[in-house]
Amino acid sequence: MTTIQATVPLTKIAQQTRAAASQLGVLSTEAKNQALEAIAQALESAKEEILQGNIADCEAALAEGIAKPLYKRLQLDEHKLRDAIVGVRDVAKLADPVGQVQIHREIDNGLILKRITCPLGVLGIIFEARPEAAIQIVSLAIKSGNGVILKGGKEALRSCEAIVKAIKQGLSQTSVHPDAVQLLTTREEILELLHLDKYVDLIIPRGSNSFVRFVQENTRIPVLGHADGICHLYVDQAADIEKAIQITVDAKTQYPAACNAIETLLVHSNIAAEFLPQVAASLQANHVELRGDERTLKILNHISSATPTDWETEYSDLILSVKIVDSLDEAISHIHTFGSRHTEAIITEDLQAAATFQALVNAAGVYHNCSTRFADGFRYGFGAEVGISTQQMPPRGPVGLEGLVTYKYQMTGDGHIVSTYTGANAKSFTHKDLI
Repeated sequence: MTTIQATVPLTKIAQQTRAAASQLGVLSTEAKNQALEAIAQALESAKEEILQGNIADCEAALAEGIAKPLYKRLQLDEHKLRDAIVGVRDVAKLADPVGQVQIHREIDNGLILKRITCPLGVLGIIFEARPEAAIQIVSLAIKSGNGVILKGGKEALRSCEAIVKAIKQGLSQTSVHPDAVQLLTTREEILELLHLDKYVDLIIPRGSNSFVRFVQENTRIPVLGHADGICHLYVDQAADIEKAIQITVDAKTQYPAACNAIETLLVHSNIAAEFLPQVAASLQANHVELRGDERTLKILNHISSATPTDWETEYSDLILSVKIVDSLDEAISHIHTFGSRHTEAIITEDLQAAATFQALVNAAGVYHNCSTRFADGFRYGFGAEVGISTQQMPPRGPVGLEGLVTYKYQMTGDGHIVSTYTGANAKSFTHKDLI
């Protein structure tokens, strides 16, 4: 397999990536889409090698006692790989985010200002065990004109090597230089990558709370990402019981290792006696362990007691904490205290309650009568995502193409000078928008 050799300095690799990214950044939409199709075809051709690499990764991880949630993320079967390849082609269908004119303004006669979107440059992506994330990230990077340096989890090393090998082979037949995509293979390279602020323009870490904070504290490069995914589902007193049960089960069990799965269920006291026994039966049928507060235990006396730590824990597993609240305000207060600003949801037929919840809850995604599991770039129609950001400043939520471009101001004149517009006889600007 093609991997980065230890004898090649990471600085040199970063320089090569930036040079390739500079060429990529000015390619036409057609050329970038051709590169994405070449990647998709190369991944299809390398399917068996990729899947065999993943089997080897999984066997090694099990032997080392990998945690159950991480193991689920690591597994890459034929269906996951197929969906990832479909995602590459979906990205090709999206509008090109580069070269969009956001402002076209006449400053004065013959003096024209434009604000035009352009690539960020080079992305440094450090991600968890999910090997298919490499495919999603590369497709978005190529379409947005960015080079990318990948560092996957050690658990997914063989999978990522096979994936990146196929991607590079695909790119070798296109206008995109294969150096635009690089893979780091050792843990030691992470800290070195974080120090390459001269060559890397954005770091996107995808991992534990402690790891994201480590990244933030050890680099001068801008960091985009989220630490925790502590998501809540609030079942209001005006909820439709059947609808609430279906959504709760989906939000917890559809893929419990995902960061958009719920970790806490909040239930209004007026509906708790009717709702909790029914939802508990459905959840336990799906092997979910329930942990309740004192009021919940009086209704569901066969479950374990929740501790203060449970309210601030991202289980990433089939465990769910349950708390009874007396009002919408109390539910919102709990979310503001323990939530991670990822995705929160309310189940209610009361439109005013839903509007209040969506207005007051501070999170990247605030949903009404649907599962938190929809918080995903592919489901949003972004084609894929490089990660989910819970920061207050944009980009926020699932980050697709629009989060991977910046902009520049271009001005064209005909001998214009600033002194013309200052002093006693200063000329006025026209400031006329042309679009």
